[in-house]
Amino acid sequence: MSQFDTTAPFYAAYRPGIPEEAVQLLARRIAGKEHRALLDLGSGTGQVPLALAGEMTEIDVVEQDPGMLDEANKALAGLPVTVRLHNAPAEEFAPPASYRADLVTVCRAFHWMDQDVVLSHLEGMTAPDATVAVMGDGSLWTARAEWTDALRALIQEYLGQERRAGVGKKYAAHNRPYREILAESAFGQVEEHTIAVEREWSTESVIGYLYSTSFAARPLFGERVDDFEQRARALLDGHAAAGGLIEHASFQVVLGRRG
Repeated sequence: MSQFDTTAPFYAAYRPGIPEEAVQLLARRIAGKEHRALLDLGSGTGQVPLALAGEMTEIDVVEQDPGMLDEANKALAGLPVTVRLHNAPAEEFAPPASYRADLVTVCRAFHWMDQDVVLSHLEGMTAPDATVAVMGDGSLWTARAEWTDALRALIQEYLGQERRAGVGKKYAAHNRPYREILAESAFGQVEEHTIAVEREWSTESVIGYLYSTSFAARPLFGERVDDFEQRARALLDGHAAAGGLIEHASFQVVLGRRG
């Protein structure tokens, strides 16, 4: 069972997109190229390809969860650009021998992957001047504000102190900076950019977001899910009335190129 079973519709509706500053940063990396191929690994519901579609000539979306890929297909349908969908893990994606991506993106998914294997595979499917971009911004589990602390404590009351990663699984933290991992790969010419993001949430959007995650998906709560949701809504409504549900996040973009 995937850690994202049941979460895809919530993911499509409630996950924050990528900041416009990140979109422009990536667009500059392929500016001036006549043909611009994007390879998005661990694509989820297609947020990155959707944001970059206007800059690309062709897009390959790689996602191992069928539900997520269905949502990506809906989001990307009708775009005036060639889009190909691949239901496969990033580690097993095998394009035609002649394929060369100009930009590779991995957003909020690199920690689920065998990173060395993925980066090694990318050597043979990228243009000589290609950019590999690894991006992410934490989650409401890692956010630090009064309301997120209270919400995390409520989740832990139901699911235990350790962060979950789907049914029957605990989250294994990857503490090594992505810049170090990229620096040791073929894409060792590394830049790191940090974009400050402020998000204003509502009770409804937080609940939907939680159900999109592997740490608070609905199946984890079993028969207690309605009880949890009732208490979470009351908690969030209280904090919203007292000062709003504001999240201050840092969206990190780590860019690697061949040296």
